Amino acid sequence: MPSSRTIRSGPLSVVRLVVPVLAAALLASCGGGGGYAGVSPFPSTNNSSGGGGSASGGSSGVLAASSSLAQQCAVPRPAGTIDPISGMPYGDVQGSLATEKSFLRSYIDETYLWYQDVRGLPAATRDPAAYATAADYFAALKSPVKTASGKDRDQFHFTYDTPAWVALSLSGISFGYGMQIALLSSTPPRSAVVTFTDPATPATALGIGRGTAILTVDGVDLANGTDVATLNAGLFPKAAGAHSFTIRDEGAVATRTVTMVAQAITSTPVQNVMALPAPNANVGYMLFNDHIATAESQLVAAINQLKALAVTDLVLDLRYNGGGYLDIAAELAYMIAGPNPTAGKFFEQLNYNDKNPFAQTTAERTTAFHATSQGFAPALAAGQALPYLGLNRVFVLTTADTCSASEAIVNGLRGAGVTVNLIGSTTCGKPYGFYPQENCGTTYFAIQFQGVNFLG
Repeated sequence: MPSSRTIRSGPLSVVRLVVPVLAAALLASCGGGGGYAGVSPFPSTNNSSGGGGSASGGSSGVLAASSSLAQQCAVPRPAGTIDPISGMPYGDVQGSLATEKSFLRSYIDETYLWYQDVRGLPAATRDPAAYATAADYFAALKSPVKTASGKDRDQFHFTYDTPAWVALSLSGISFGYGMQIALLSSTPPRSAVVTFTDPATPATALGIGRGTAILTVDGVDLANGTDVATLNAGLFPKAAGAHSFTIRDEGAVATRTVTMVAQAITSTPVQNVMALPAPNANVGYMLFNDHIATAESQLVAAINQLKALAVTDLVLDLRYNGGGYLDIAAELAYMIAGPNPTAGKFFEQLNYNDKNPFAQTTAERTTAFHATSQGFAPALAAGQALPYLGLNRVFVLTTADTCSASEAIVNGLRGAGVTVNLIGSTTCGKPYGFYPQENCGTTYFAIQFQGVNFLG
């Protein structure tokens, strides 16, 4: 049975829930797109280097139940290692790479929203022996179908190293400098700018702010340089270390060179909560960047602050929010609308594949407009009444990086009859989500449901 805390996240071109690509094209990825931390931001070209032998369900054969193959690892973690999310031991036992691949093949067939598409893949594609790692095999086990617009039906298939996922999802910790970077162009001439910074980080200490352009990384020209390995290592660090940057601050003509040490950064998902200057003091604003556990108490504090300011309108800035916990989206939607428009309505309902793989009843696959806290972090215990603004409309700032759980806020509020005015560009288009599945030190994200609002 999956965790009740559903993950909704999506593709980003900012370094928060995705690692962008500086190669031929921006890698379409989700919530970590090919992995947030610990996975190269460049597309893997090593999909056929062998390794690991065969596994059941490659080109033919009956698939074993994934539960019978779980946590049988080529390199088990020490006995008794605790999963911080569940509080239970991982339970690894000695297995093999072939067993890890078998687990993935079965898990996809059982739970993937488009499992029939995977069954229809060429036998060579489904052959586990063709892949060097379990993560490489997982990457191949997805729908090849294109939408009417020519995009992949599934743009949201990715993995995370489990420790990195735990750190990010529970505490908002990832390696970096405290600045979030958007690639305005991922092909030469490339262009990268800072979209926002987190307080009390190396970036803010050096006065780097929104709109700062990055020109060189460790001496390599970002626009046209060919040493993409150096660019990636500096922009998207995986470990502590110093890196130098030539930057041009917004509005400046001159450039400057700064050196920053990459470190474990704790993000601040809710920022810049305020009322606009007079004569618009009745309009509130807040920047919301991540549906992670630490956002829950910050959102409650933000709504209380806006209530104290007596705002009657709200500008919700979701331009860089690629998603996360659906329950947090449901909390925020309630805190915007309040009890009147949401009474008797649900926030989102999940549609699974025809196997109903998690054996959920209608009630179990329905997320309410949460009027009380869900207890994501110690800062806010579960069951506390949530404050609310009671607004019948909201203005949402969006980009193509506004994704999944962020889109669910828009969709859920509209389902309750709240007017949502979008300002900006088209959002990413991901009405899908998943339950993260941990196995042998890697957390896998495969689309398992489609979400719909109260109006269907």
